[in-house]
Amino acid sequence: MTSSVPSLRLVVPSLAASTPGPTLGLPDVISGGQRLAPALAALVVAGCGGGGSGSTQQSKPAAASGAAATVSLSKLNVGNALVDGQGRTLYLFEADKSAMSTCNGACASIWPPATTSGKPKAGAGVDAAKLGTTKRSNGTLEVTYNGHPLYRYVPDTKPGQDAGQGLNQFGAKWYVLAATGSKIDSD
Repeated sequence: MTSSVPSLRLVVPSLAASTPGPTLGLPDVISGGQRLAPALAALVVAGCGGGGSGSTQQSKPAAASGAAATVSLSKLNVGNALVDGQGRTLYLFEADKSAMSTCNGACASIWPPATTSGKPKAGAGVDAAKLGTTKRSNGTLEVTYNGHPLYRYVPDTKPGQDAGQGLNQFGAKWYVLAATGSKIDSD
């Protein structure tokens, strides 16, 4: 009796355009074939990041330890908006009705607060009088601008990205800020 064994084709995304991945038979997968283990581990790790599993992820603060945060103005897709010292876009959360942040836990793992170790510094185009801080529930200082606590968006991995603009997450919308301290509403 001959049986047909299903195949699994593994394609590495960075090589997909030029080279198809190896075709592995089910016995390779079941026997713990070492060729597949690293790819499966990567898929498991990627699948576990984010989402409401109850675990919290620590995000790097906007300011390096021992340094005050710098806030500047930069040209983004939606206009000139506030960015941190690394050029990453800063956002306000409409659920924040005062300088006190309402984004904690899972929210802060996706929208980490822009933190500082001291008085934030005004970079190019920013009004120093509008910069301030608020103490978060964990004791860290969060940067504020015109009374709005400031946040980054984890999927914005490079300077100039503004993928969080206008998103409705954790009960309210997120917007980049103009130098005036008002949201830039592109809805």
